[in-house]
Amino acid sequence: MSEEPLRRVLVTGGAGYIGSHVIYSLQETRRYKVVSVDNHHNSTPKALVRVAEIARNNLPTDASDKDKDSAEIDAFQADLTKPDEIRKVFATYGKGGIWGVVHIAAYKAVGESTEIPLTYYANNVGATISLLQIMKEFDCTRIVYSSSATVYGTPPVIPIPETTRLQAHSPYGKTKVMCENIIEDICSAEPDTWRALSLRYFNPAGAHPSGLIGEDPRGRPGNLLPLLAQMAIGRVKDPLLKVFGNDYPTPDGTCVRDYLHVLDLAKGHLLALDALAPDSRVFAGIASGQPRFKGYNLGKGKGMSVLQIVEAMRKATGFDYKYEIIGRRKGDVPDLTADPSLAEKELGFTAPQTLETMCRDLWNWQTKNPNGYDGSA
Repeated sequence: MSEEPLRRVLVTGGAGYIGSHVIYSLQETRRYKVVSVDNHHNSTPKALVRVAEIARNNLPTDASDKDKDSAEIDAFQADLTKPDEIRKVFATYGKGGIWGVVHIAAYKAVGESTEIPLTYYANNVGATISLLQIMKEFDCTRIVYSSSATVYGTPPVIPIPETTRLQAHSPYGKTKVMCENIIEDICSAEPDTWRALSLRYFNPAGAHPSGLIGEDPRGRPGNLLPLLAQMAIGRVKDPLLKVFGNDYPTPDGTCVRDYLHVLDLAKGHLLALDALAPDSRVFAGIASGQPRFKGYNLGKGKGMSVLQIVEAMRKATGFDYKYEIIGRRKGDVPDLTADPSLAEKELGFTAPQTLETMCRDLWNWQTKNPNGYDGSA
C-alpha cells in the first residue's frame, strides 16, 4: 500500500462545516491528497489551515514525504456556478489527474429556500450539472454526493429506509432530489464509466474534539445546535429560543431529528469513497449495463426532539435556556429518523458517538472560538 501514490480527491465546499471534517477523515488515512474548492460564501479559508494543522500534528515521527504531502491541502477559491473557474482546477492536474469528487457545496437552509427558490436551483442544481460535465471532460467519473434526509419529505415509514419514495417539500429538498436523479441518469447513460454514491445526511452535530474546527455559520445560525451554542456563549442575544410548533405527532409535540456526530458522518464519506474503488464489492450484484449508483442514509437510527436537544445543551453548557412555542415553520416535517442498516451492511458505516458527546464537542469548539474562526471574544 505504501508504494501506491496518493489518490487526488476534490472536495467541493471543503472549508465548510461538513467539508472540513470530511477532509480530516481523508487526511487521517494518509491515502488521499485533498484538493479543496470553495467560494467561501458560508465558510472561511481558516478552516483549511486548521484542518491541515490537525493532519500535520497527527503525523508519525517517521513520516514519509508521501505522508507529509497527504497532510497538505491544495486549496482553490473557486465558484461552482462559474464553469471556467472549476475547469481551471481540473486542468491543473490534467485528464485522469483527479481520482474522485466528494460534492458537498450547496446552499442548505430549508426556510431560505422557500423565499429564494431560483437562487437555490441555480446554485445547487446548475452547479452540479456543470461539475459533472467538467468531471467527464477530465476523465473523472467517481462521485460521492452529499444529499439530505429532506429528499424524503414527510416519510410514510419511520425509521426511513432508502426504498422510501423521494418527495421533498422544500425547494432545498427538491434540489437534492434533482441532483440525485441527474447523477443516477449519467450513471445509467454510461454504466461502464460512472460510479456514484449519494449520502442522505440526517443531522450532523458536534465538532472535532481538538476544538480547532467546527460549525461557524455566517450570520445567525439556521440550525438548532449552533444556535443554542451561540446563545450560551452570548453571540446570539435573544432572550427566548423560538420553537416552531409543539403540535406534531411526536412524543413531546416538537419536531424529531436524527442527530449524528459530524466525525461519524465524515467517516461515512471515506467509506463511500473507498467503495468507488475498482475492487469494491458495493456494486457486485449489479448486472452489466445497469447503473452503478446507490443512495445511503447516514444517521444513528435514533430521533431526538427539539426539547430534548435543548435539555442536552443545557447540561453541556450550564446555560438556562428559555423558549417560546410559536407556529409551525413552512417546509418542516414531524420526524426524520434514519434507518441506517443498509449503510452499515454495505459500507460498514456506524455512528457510535452519543448526543452528550456531540454537545460536549460543540461546546468545546464554541468556548475556544467564541466568534468562530474570526478570533477570540
